[in-house]
Amino acid sequence: MKKILISGGNGAFGTELQKQGHENFNFAAPSRSRMDITKYSDIYRITSFHRPDYFIHAAAMTRPMAGHEKNPINSMQTNIVGTANVVEACISLDIKLIYISTDYVYPSTKTGMHSENSALLPFTNYGWSKLGGECSVQMYDNSLILRMAMCEKPFPHPKTYDNVYKSSIFNDEAAKVTLRLLDEIGIINIGGKAQSIHNFVSSHQTTEAAQHDGHQNTTMNIDRMNNALSRRR
Repeated sequence: MKKILISGGNGAFGTELQKQGHENFNFAAPSRSRMDITKYSDIYRITSFHRPDYFIHAAAMTRPMAGHEKNPINSMQTNIVGTANVVEACISLDIKLIYISTDYVYPSTKTGMHSENSALLPFTNYGWSKLGGECSVQMYDNSLILRMAMCEKPFPHPKTYDNVYKSSIFNDEAAKVTLRLLDEIGIINIGGKAQSIHNFVSSHQTTEAAQHDGHQNTTMNIDRMNNALSRRR
């Protein structure tokens, strides 16, 4: 079986990857104490030891979103410098890299439905930090960027916004999709039906509708994802 090395493998998404793919792949998911992505020496040492077929880079500073505004240095060190370290190791060892990015790299617009070629204009420091990571990944030909509108399952908050529109997908389904697309190259939007977060979550669990301070729409065109999945049945 082919081997996958995961950064952030002990997080919710990394755990789902291992759960969904354990019958088809061998996984290595070192803890942060063993592979700190802000330390290139850690990444190179672990990656050269395992020599994986694929490196899925899922480690990131994410929530709380306010943390990226209050402490942008930590955000930069983890999401930008850390990702550049991963890219450097993958280039040096000739390993396929899959980078887990986000729909937050797109601007919030009235119409949404951003394609992979749409203009990028993050509206949060988190989005900028993930786009900064994308810049280094784009410099490596043997790479795949997956821009995800991913939600935890079950959804961890009691309220959901009915004026924030996304192409949401739960992390278990996102893990299944990721494992089917490992051999793709370039950029692919990963998500589901364009709808409000409230409508998406309410189809699986009961939540209270709430209003965000400002209307947001980062919905995505997922045609490329669907086409790629059709080829790899």
